[in-house]
Order: sequence, then C-alpha cells, then structure tokens
Amino acid sequence: MLSLVHSDRFPPAPDQFNLVAHVLRHADRLGDKTALQIMGSNGSGEQFDYHLLKQAILGTATGLLQQVRPGERIILQLGNTPEFPIAFLGAIAAGIVPVSLSSALTEKEYTAVAQTIRPALELRSTDTALKDRLRGFRDLPPANIVMGDPDRPAYIIYTSGTSGRPTPVVHAHRAIWARQMMWDGWYGLREDDRMLHAGAFNWTYTLGTGLLDPWAIGATALIPDQDVTPAQLPALMQTHRATLFAAAPGVYRRLLRAGMPSLPHLRHGLSAGEKMAQPVHTAWQDATGTPVYEAFGMSECSTFISSAPAHPAPTRTSGFVQRGRTVALIGPDGPVPRGTTGMIAVHKDDPGLMLGYLDQPQETAKRYQDDWFLTGDLATMDAHGAITYAGRADDMMNAGGHRVSPIEVEEALTAHPLVTEAAACAVQLRTGVHVIAGFYVATDVIEEHQLRDFAAQRLATYKMPRLLIAKDTLPRGANNKLLRRMLRDEWETTHGQA
Repeated sequence: MLSLVHSDRFPPAPDQFNLVAHVLRHADRLGDKTALQIMGSNGSGEQFDYHLLKQAILGTATGLLQQVRPGERIILQLGNTPEFPIAFLGAIAAGIVPVSLSSALTEKEYTAVAQTIRPALELRSTDTALKDRLRGFRDLPPANIVMGDPDRPAYIIYTSGTSGRPTPVVHAHRAIWARQMMWDGWYGLREDDRMLHAGAFNWTYTLGTGLLDPWAIGATALIPDQDVTPAQLPALMQTHRATLFAAAPGVYRRLLRAGMPSLPHLRHGLSAGEKMAQPVHTAWQDATGTPVYEAFGMSECSTFISSAPAHPAPTRTSGFVQRGRTVALIGPDGPVPRGTTGMIAVHKDDPGLMLGYLDQPQETAKRYQDDWFLTGDLATMDAHGAITYAGRADDMMNAGGHRVSPIEVEEALTAHPLVTEAAACAVQLRTGVHVIAGFYVATDVIEEHQLRDFAAQRLATYKMPRLLIAKDTLPRGANNKLLRRMLRDEWETTHGQA
C-alpha cells in the first residue's frame, strides 16, 4: 500500500467570493455576542462584539480606500493590537492586498521587505499617530465588500525562514474557505467556543486559528495583550473561561513551569508550529486533565495533517490527513510504500495551497514534483494512515550512513525530568567529519555522563549525540520555531576546524 490519502474533494468556494464576507457571515445574526476580547494582565482590555467588529472592519475599508486603490499592496506591522486584524480584514474587504509583518524585524530587514513588496501604504506601530487614525476609520460609513474570483490574491505572508531566507507567499481568497476542513479535522470547533491563542498576530497560526476561524463559525476569540507573559496565561485561561487553548509547544512548556490552576471549561489544547515532545503532552494531560491535538502545516498551506477529538492520533504521531485533502509521502518516483520515509506533499488542487511565491515563478515551480507540492518535511505513514513526522529534509542527520531524525534525539533528551527543551543537529568537527550534537536547556545542572546514560536507554547507539551541550536558551524565530541551523552555525564558528 502506498503512502497516499485521496479524500473526496472539498466543495469549491462560490464563484463570487470574498474572504471577509466569509469571516463575517454570522456577524449580523450574532450582534452583541463577544467576537474579540483582548486580555490585559490587570483585567483590562478592549472588547468587540460582532456588530462592532463588522462596523470597524468595513469602516476601515472605507478609510483605506481613501489612500489606496484596489489591487495595491499595503504593509501591516502593528503588533498584537486589535488594529492589526481590523486593518487586515478591512483591506481584503476593499480588494486591497495586505502584507503582515512581525514587529521583531530590524530596520534593515524591514527595508529589504518593503523593497520587495513595493507597498502603496505602510501602517507601522512606530508611527505614534497611526493608532488614533486607524481608530477614526472605524466610524466611517461601511464600504461594500468586493466580491470576485476566489482564486484572486487576498493577502501575503512571509514564511518563517527556518530553512532559509523568509519568502513572501501569496494566498487566494479561497484559503479561508479551505480552513473549514480544520474545524472538525483538528479543532473540534463549535460556535459556543472561547478560543484562546497565545501567538503573534502576524503568524498565520494565530491569525487563522486564533481569529479568523472562530469568527467564521461564530465563536469568541481571546487574545493576550502585548504585556501578558506566558506565566500569566493560566490565570487568564481560568478567568476568561477558555474552552480551547492554542499555542506553539514552547509556550506549553513555559505554562507548565508556571503551574496550572483548575480549568473546568477547557476541553483540550491545540499545538502547531513544530513537533511537540511526548513529555510535554503527558505533562499537560496530567496538569489539566485534557489532551493536546497537534497539527502539521506550513505558511504555504496552513495545516492539513492533524489529530482531532473525533480522530485522535496514536502516541508520537502527528495525526491523519484531514478529510477533503489529498496528501502523499513522495520519493523520486512518486508516493512511497507505507512504512517508508518520504517527503510530505500536498496535491496541487488543494484549495488552501498558496498561489505562489511573490514574483518568483521559477522558485514556485521548483517546489513541485508533477502534481505534488513538496513541503521539504519528511515523515512515515503507517498502515492505518497515521503520520509520524521525521523533521525537515535539510535538518536530517547522517550517522555512520544512517539517516537520523532530530525529533527522535530531542524527544529522548526532553524525557529527562530536568531538561525543558532540546535541539539536535549534525555539526562538522573538521572537513568531512560530522557528528550529532544535542543542545539542551535544563532547570538544574546535569552531569554529562548522567544525561548520556539516560539518552542511551532510549536511543540506538548510532543515534546517540556525540556532543551534549548545555545552553541557557535555544534560538527561536519570530514564530517560536526552533532554529537548528543557527545552533549548528554558531557551534561550527566557535569550535569547528577546517
């Protein structure tokens, strides 16, 4: 049997479609129900009901149309403030293409992005007068939502850059339509849910899971204010009666260290962005009495492999292909047999797949093998269709001729009760000689021989790290993804020999 799952095709979006019309489709019916609550650490924070949210978005569309023509691009660098999603959706409603950027970019990085995007307008939180101007837009007469081809560009996001330079990705209006496959295939999302997401607004995980999907089904989105720390999140989850919690694995680790109160309203957690180590799963279950459902995805296609309340994944696997998707694990000649490692690939007809990389048709074409978009991530599929993630293809390590996934090594290290996070990568000792290095963060000093003996009970000899290196922190990108390449480069710069 091949590593191929071909579901019945998800129904296409209507011929006349706009992402914002889909997101706000319940707004008139729900009226004064809370759509968005910004949770401040001291109990304060803005709140929008559905009526006010729709008014703010369409008023902002009118304000933007006074400065920008439909089809032009604007940059949004507004941080975790309500101005961001309102301006983002206001632009799309008006037929303007927003580009969301992290507030963590340096000026040099921002300048390079602006030269690529060529925006007609730049909305940045560094402009001290901007907040009042955007808030003034909310009271303008509502613009008409521009309907059209669901395949036309709606917005641009940047890849996380974990495997190279961040790249602008163009998504169509239909991307929001495709996200409906995640409601049952991952979230178990309901209209009465209160979704708390602990990520940056510019990240597609937060933007989609934390805001757009809850609004499209009529739920409530709970978002921490910019001053909220991870240690304060458990209390906010309790106070605001969160029913679903979504974050990257690193946030879960920090929450667990802070201690968890009783959370009687919480049904389960959601995790994406990178593979969650099994000890974190177990610790969360023990602390909250609820499971965590993981999903695998990427900036180019959001999530399409996941565990879900209706279809939980076997231990240590990432889950199953969502209904409506066609996904395969690909080798040089196409889908590989089940049980064989292959590259995760999405069929070109997936409605959530990007239109392409901005102004880079050749780079876009390179990502395809026949009808398959290649993700660059490796996995295996078992006889039942459960998928076990093995890591990025360019993160795979070679040990004595054997290919070793960093995920396996990291899980063995984080199983130690004192290790809070770990990263594994192959480093070059000298020309042509590479060894596996395990970098880790611990709550107390661990003797190297003790950690080595502990890992040896869980790893085959050839998978064992030759080097074990304690760190105060591990490098992560703006989206909290582990940067193994940076660890490798830093170590080789300091210790490597020609």
